This record gives sequence, structure tokens and C-alpha cells, in this order.
Amino acid sequence: MATSTSHDLQNSLRSSGDSEDRETLTPLEQEVLDEYARLLGNLNNLSSLLSDLSARPSAEILDGLRGLERKTSLVFTLLKASVYSIVLQQQIFGEEEERRDGE
Repeated sequence: MATSTSHDLQNSLRSSGDSEDRETLTPLEQEVLDEYARLLGNLNNLSSLLSDLSARPSAEILDGLRGLERKTSLVFTLLKASVYSIVLQQQIFGEEEERRDGE
């Protein structure tokens, strides 16, 4: 059921960009549709990997989940560091602008 729905969505995304009856998409709209198609492909890959994992014995599943947990925590840490860096940069730029406006 989910596979047929994903194929329908994928076909819909492709046809929406290829249909000559529809108005031309802006580059941003096309980029968004492409990202949705890429996301759909990634979710389908994840679904098939989870199906493979569910067919394996528990020890293999636990090993796979431990690896996934390590990768997820690394991504989370990098994301937090990036957000912190952006916030810190904005504060620094804000303080510099306040100093310039005050002079």
C-alpha cells in the first residue's frame, strides 16, 4: 500500500514538471519538487533497509541500531554546534552594528 502510494507520488511529481498543459514552474518550485522527489527516494531506501533489518535476528538488529544511534548522535551534535555558531555570529554582528550606530 505504501509503495503504491509512493510510486503514485513520484509519478505525480515527475508529471507535474513535464506536463506541457500546466504553467511553467519557477526555478524555486522545480527545486522544491526535486527535493520532495529526492526525499521520497530516501524514505523508500530507509523503508527497505528497515524491512531488511526486521527480517534479521535480534542481535543483528541491536548492532545495527547501535550504529544508527552513534551516527544520529553525531549528526545531532554537529547540528547543535552549527546552530550555536550561527547564533553567536548573529550576536557578534548585532553588537558590531550597535557600536557603529552609536558612533
